[in-house]
Amino acid sequence: MSKSQGGQESPPSSFRPPYEVIRWSERDFSILDQRYLPSRTTYLELRDIASASQAIRTLAVRGAPLIGVVAALAVAHSARRGGGEKRLLDDIYALSGTRPTAVNLFYALEKMRDIIENGGGGTDILNGALDIWEKERLNSLKMAACGQELLKDGMRVGTYCNTGLLAAPGLGTALGVIIKGFMDGKNVEIIVPETRPLLQGSRLTAWELNQWEIPYTLITESTLASVVPDLDAVFLGADRVVLNGDTANKVGTLGFAILSEYFHVPFYVVAPTTTFDSSLKEGDEIPIEQRDPDEVRCFGACTTAPDSALVFNPAFDVTPAHLISAFVSEEGITRPPYGRNLRK
Repeated sequence: MSKSQGGQESPPSSFRPPYEVIRWSERDFSILDQRYLPSRTTYLELRDIASASQAIRTLAVRGAPLIGVVAALAVAHSARRGGGEKRLLDDIYALSGTRPTAVNLFYALEKMRDIIENGGGGTDILNGALDIWEKERLNSLKMAACGQELLKDGMRVGTYCNTGLLAAPGLGTALGVIIKGFMDGKNVEIIVPETRPLLQGSRLTAWELNQWEIPYTLITESTLASVVPDLDAVFLGADRVVLNGDTANKVGTLGFAILSEYFHVPFYVVAPTTTFDSSLKEGDEIPIEQRDPDEVRCFGACTTAPDSALVFNPAFDVTPAHLISAFVSEEGITRPPYGRNLRK
């Protein structure tokens, strides 16, 4: 195993986020509704498990680390509203059925289940959820620091989907590395693919970079083959990394990885250890979420295909480990060979 540590755990004060993603108070719980970005900033109140489940399922909140945090907070919110043990365990079961691929969701819910089944009261449940939130925040800051070893001044880098604060507390995952690099004074050119069909690149990543006042260039996926030869590196996130290093991420990642290998561009995955799943050996064991066909048949309010069109709409694809140059986690940088090196 080749691992290295780097950078400071905490960013400078200039890293204070210019927007809130989660709003949590003694009584209320709401999230920035990502479905309406970039046209408007709207906060969605999560009153109960049903509304939290719906928010996760419909991508009002998304990003593997973030949905784990939101699920844990939803259980704590249910507990402080009087939910007993049976109700809370039912809540966990309901939340676990929202999205099958992102392993952080199940990691967080298992932590909450352990607290409840071991007789934890309301304070224990609340502290457990807040601990999960804080752990993911600190993981993000550590990853951003570790990733600076790979992000050099003057680089032209590609990213994919959305991996900022809208996906993980703190600074995000892959985008967090880029944001910290800019705050450290590195001059980096960023290429942002739209990320179809739901445009998490153009709607969310471009929006986040605007908030940080970081310049970027937006492209379509069909432009990637023309752009990748001029990239110095690719930084993106993950929803599940299995024991051999195979990685599930937003659909389109596999094609990006193949292009990067062909043009000899380093391809880096930035993800916390809560995204690593040592219970699965290879990528073909990862459950892949299939989403609503209308996400492809429609573009916003516009219908762009016949209602009868058959649609294949997986949310993720799996990139084989041999296409990944290195993993960046809060523990450092891990390079090949992977295998047991990635065990949590």
